Amino acid sequence: MVIKVLILIPPNSPLAPSGKKLFIEHPKLLYFLNKSEGSHCWYYSDSDVLNYSTKLCNKQAAVFKAATRSQMGNLLKVLTCTEFDQGPNFFLDFENAQPTDGEREIWNQVNAVLQDSESILTELQAYKGAGQEIRDAIQNPGDGQLQDRAWSSVCPLVGRLKRFYEFSIRLEKALQSLLESLTYPPYTPTQHLEREQALAKQFAEILHFTLRFDELKMKNPAIQNDFSYYRRTISRNRINNMHLDAENEVNNEMANRMSLFYAEATPMLKTLSDATTKFVSENKTLPIENTTDCLSTMASVCKVMLETPEYKSRFTNDETLLFCMRVMVGVIILYDHVHPVGAFAKTSKIDMKGCIKVLKEQPPNNVEGLLNALRYTTRHLNDESASKQIRTMLQVQ
Repeated sequence: MVIKVLILIPPNSPLAPSGKKLFIEHPKLLYFLNKSEGSHCWYYSDSDVLNYSTKLCNKQAAVFKAATRSQMGNLLKVLTCTEFDQGPNFFLDFENAQPTDGEREIWNQVNAVLQDSESILTELQAYKGAGQEIRDAIQNPGDGQLQDRAWSSVCPLVGRLKRFYEFSIRLEKALQSLLESLTYPPYTPTQHLEREQALAKQFAEILHFTLRFDELKMKNPAIQNDFSYYRRTISRNRINNMHLDAENEVNNEMANRMSLFYAEATPMLKTLSDATTKFVSENKTLPIENTTDCLSTMASVCKVMLETPEYKSRFTNDETLLFCMRVMVGVIILYDHVHPVGAFAKTSKIDMKGCIKVLKEQPPNNVEGLLNALRYTTRHLNDESASKQIRTMLQVQ
């Protein structure tokens, strides 16, 4: 079936100087199935016509003929620019996306990492620290029994902290594999995310884990206190030419790396930020825009899903809404760390006002931590280039 689109061109149009009618037939249209609406969508591959259709937005100057009512409606959506104004608009199935054959290899690699993420969070949430034992040992330096008690309490905790740190290294490699899959030509970031939804879901799961890990870490000062005591004890014993068995598990080099990791307020986010920056620097033939556009597209898709009742109603689990909010905030923060100007400038490809508005429409107890993440873990919010209106919305002075 051939579909024709009829556009009435004003006499002064560069597309049709004679003021005649312009027909665009099927060969000049790019077809794909829009799963979110369950109907056929038709998009222009002719850039001149696409550019001109944008100019028609406020002129009501287009007439369309299509084979069916639904096709006509989707053509109208494209030519009246609603897609361009609102950004990418499709449903990313965070609940049910399954890997295709083309995604399977990378998906399996990343899944081997992600399957340990919940146990990491459970261990971190249960982390109580050895604060009392350490205080007793410090207050009674001559009491060998208290010293042994503190050391025996701290060593297994440091082993747990080592496991968290080693997981961050695995997560870094998984993220870089996903970035490679979701940014390389010939597809655009939007096409990648829509075509490779299982990988996009894994990317979202990494961001979701990262925000949850960092939130728990920031609330637990015992982590740094325990590790500081461990390092002081190791150093003191090394001076006294004493070797402790714990050094075999966490040697000095490992302890230095772990110390840098836990010194960060948001260590997992710092890991992802560094991994993304490293990915960009190591892939010099890939424009940085491919990576930042992937992040901004993900943020836009999450925002649209959160503010569109039709999409929200497709989530079967209430937790998915919170997941979607965390992912949106996570990619905003990552974008702000990686992009030279950041997420808050007027030139940003992320609709920050829309994203903040969506968050503020949710129950406060669900989003206050996410709003604080935007306030305190981003890099460019306090830059002169940052929008004053966005700063006001976030209540930043």
